Amino acid sequence: MRTVSSKAEYEALCDEIWHHNRCYFQEAAPEISDEEFDALVRLLEKTESEHPEWISPTSPTQRLGEKPLEGFQEVTHEEPMLSLEKAFEKEELVAFYDRVARLIDRFHPAFFGEVKMDGLAISATYEKGQLVRAVTRGDGKVGSDITQNFKTIKGIPLRIDSEIELLEVRGEIYLPLKNFEEMNKEREKQGLPLWANPRNAAAGSIKLLDSRELAKRGGLSCVFYGIARQTPIKVQFQHEVVAVLHTLGLPTYLSMRHLPFPPYGIIKSVQEMMEFQQKILEIRKSLPFGIDGVVFKLDSLDETAAILPTLKHPRTAIAWKFGAEQVWTQLREIVVQVGRTGVITPVAELEPVEVSGSTVSRATLHNAEEIARKDIRPGDRVLIEKGGDVIPKVVESDHTAKNRQPPWVMPMICPSCGTTLVHTEGEVALRCPNHRHCPEQLIRKLTHFVGKDGLDIEHVGEKLIRALFARNLVRSYHDLFKLTKEQLLTLEGIKEKSADNILNGIEAAKGPHLHVLLLALGVRYVGQGMAQKLAAHAGSIDKIFSLTKEELLGVEGIGEEVAESIVATFADPLFREEVENLLQVGVIPQITQKPVGIEGHPFNGKSLVLTGTLTSMSRTEASKKIEACGGTTGETVTKKTDFVIVGEKPGSKLEKARKLGVRILSEEEFLKLLANA
Repeated sequence: MRTVSSKAEYEALCDEIWHHNRCYFQEAAPEISDEEFDALVRLLEKTESEHPEWISPTSPTQRLGEKPLEGFQEVTHEEPMLSLEKAFEKEELVAFYDRVARLIDRFHPAFFGEVKMDGLAISATYEKGQLVRAVTRGDGKVGSDITQNFKTIKGIPLRIDSEIELLEVRGEIYLPLKNFEEMNKEREKQGLPLWANPRNAAAGSIKLLDSRELAKRGGLSCVFYGIARQTPIKVQFQHEVVAVLHTLGLPTYLSMRHLPFPPYGIIKSVQEMMEFQQKILEIRKSLPFGIDGVVFKLDSLDETAAILPTLKHPRTAIAWKFGAEQVWTQLREIVVQVGRTGVITPVAELEPVEVSGSTVSRATLHNAEEIARKDIRPGDRVLIEKGGDVIPKVVESDHTAKNRQPPWVMPMICPSCGTTLVHTEGEVALRCPNHRHCPEQLIRKLTHFVGKDGLDIEHVGEKLIRALFARNLVRSYHDLFKLTKEQLLTLEGIKEKSADNILNGIEAAKGPHLHVLLLALGVRYVGQGMAQKLAAHAGSIDKIFSLTKEELLGVEGIGEEVAESIVATFADPLFREEVENLLQVGVIPQITQKPVGIEGHPFNGKSLVLTGTLTSMSRTEASKKIEACGGTTGETVTKKTDFVIVGEKPGSKLEKARKLGVRILSEEEFLKLLANA
């Protein structure tokens, strides 16, 4: 039986496991069996339980956080993650090629072409070989720190070559199509809404607050294809990036298996660009992952760095977008569905057909005017596509068929409650005005309340809501929190474990942030941004209800109509009663509290920015200590910055601080001021 008796042997065991991990995920050439690999991991776990003082932050066991996150911190990108200019016609590629040639003053620039992965853009930073941060693209300037969850992706090394001082790489988190199908099958079994496409599923999964739950789901993959920052500089051409990152053990296109040919290459003319995109388009359906186009980048990184980007796009790269995949199928019938606000929407029931990686059997028809304009009738042969590869829609109808059915007519009676539909002036849609008692409206409201745009309650979806509603067990939001295990076990298909999972999910949803509760309650005109502003302005649920129209008009983004709607909603006795009932069953909305700080401390109420490497602690530790003193840490130096803390090998922030006259602290000065605590 192998044992580990020293820290050196422990570190060697970590290296051995990382080696085999890389052989499996990056090289596709495992050297040992799965059983042997599992035995090594068990030995490591046993060793760390006996010697916790040896545990390294880059140990293969340190993928999972000890507790769920309370939220995702926002991080300002050191180098903005700009979006790419898009091209759909050859003429646009010609204009791009000529523009780059003029900018670099060279007639025949070389480009690097690669597939455009359809996933979640990510930036990962390694310092002295250790993974320190993973951030989503966000708005390009500020993203969400998902480091803890990023570590759960099995192919991601927690450490690379320690001689590399700094490496920030760009890539894409994606969900292979096979895993996407399996995930949706599982969600269907649980009665949860299906993910629209692999990109949405990847984004939704990586943003789970509990990294342990994410690890259970598994399936996510990542591919890196770019370098944002590197110290020392080792790569000068884009075509070298994939090979260099691969040698470091990072997942790249070279790690992908079963591809018909490398999905990248050097491009020297517009004609080669067109040939490359056509070649990729032809194999698109056979790829095990989703793509939505190809990208062309100037190959020379030095020349790229010398050309300043626009506010939105780099000038030296462009994305050729594939058109939405279109497929003909049969329109079986047109039905209408009732939304949670009473809006009546016609829906096409289709002969199931494969479109952009998923089976489509339904597509929205928007409204009666759209149907009449396109002359769409039941029984027609119709052309389907996914708008943005997400929402299925009917593009057109084949009018050449003989014996077409008569034009479709919108019903004037609600299919759920029989109430006469009404048309509100200024709106195209018809509505069911029976908001209090229309069964379908109530079910839709409850489904929204528990869904990902509401409280996001695990194991509770539309299928379960319909079953509970049919048995009269749930009619209002608060009824969910009074459910018992005995009641759940009376439902078809619900066993002991399922009932426990449902109740645990409901219990975990009792402490939502205030803005999340506002979204779940479905206040008209109140979306994500507005809910956050209202929550920040009010600070408590009680204050929300006392807000006047005048106070609401003082909140950024709220105008007359929205303010009146919010006041009317909060004044509604039934709405107030439902919120009171939620409070009584233990749903307590939370407000994120900032550290109180230390009165009189030099950092209390101040804004600080860190640049360079600190020798005494990590930047994360430094940020926490600053926040404990009452200060805040930012990523960008502005006129409002109070201090810039300078470590070893500082970046451009130091020069900016000097230009703006911001006070600069050495690490030693920072520690002295910190000690005033």
